[in-house]
Amino acid sequence: MRGFALSKKLLAVLALGAAAFAAAPGARADDIEVTDARLAATEDGVVLAADFAFDLNPRLAEVVTNGVPLYFVVEFELTRPRWYWFDEKAAAKRLQLRLSYHALSRHYRLSTGVLQRNYATLEEALNVLRRVRNWQVVERGAALAEASYDAAVRMRLDLTLLPRPFQLSAITNRELNLESPWRRFTFRAPALLPAPVESREPREAEGR
Repeated sequence: MRGFALSKKLLAVLALGAAAFAAAPGARADDIEVTDARLAATEDGVVLAADFAFDLNPRLAEVVTNGVPLYFVVEFELTRPRWYWFDEKAAAKRLQLRLSYHALSRHYRLSTGVLQRNYATLEEALNVLRRVRNWQVVERGAALAEASYDAAVRMRLDLTLLPRPFQLSAITNRELNLESPWRRFTFRAPALLPAPVESREPREAEGR
């Protein structure tokens, strides 16, 4: 009976949330701004650091606080312009970040893959979500030429992972379309060392 009651409560939240979004057609979307983006070559390849500026509107904050997770996606592309042919796509990466609230512990949780951390307030979780650090976007040993590349990064709320009522509301109401335009910048790629090759020579037995 307790599980049934919780299910009814969640359905009610979804219905009320979808109705609220539908009640304001044509509302301006809250924008995400990419305030900074930079690449750095390391021993393991190339890593990205990016800063985003945005806030959740009151309805989205209410939705996540009532148990509906929000999925944010950071997308990265690296291309090499070629005047004689199509541009070469050197790298394309996608990072998914899940923002959720857990009523039992009263903590907001931010997770990516198997990694997750809890935060006491929504603002604390958002402060971490707004800063991407040490994201490896090019693997060591990638065939990058010593040339200038066009890099691009953006962040968006993934509407396809929202419950169905919100997906339907997003068709007529832009308030759910939380995303940034592509932030483009130039990256001068250094010569990357090839990936290390494990020695095939047999090791001497210990004690010899």
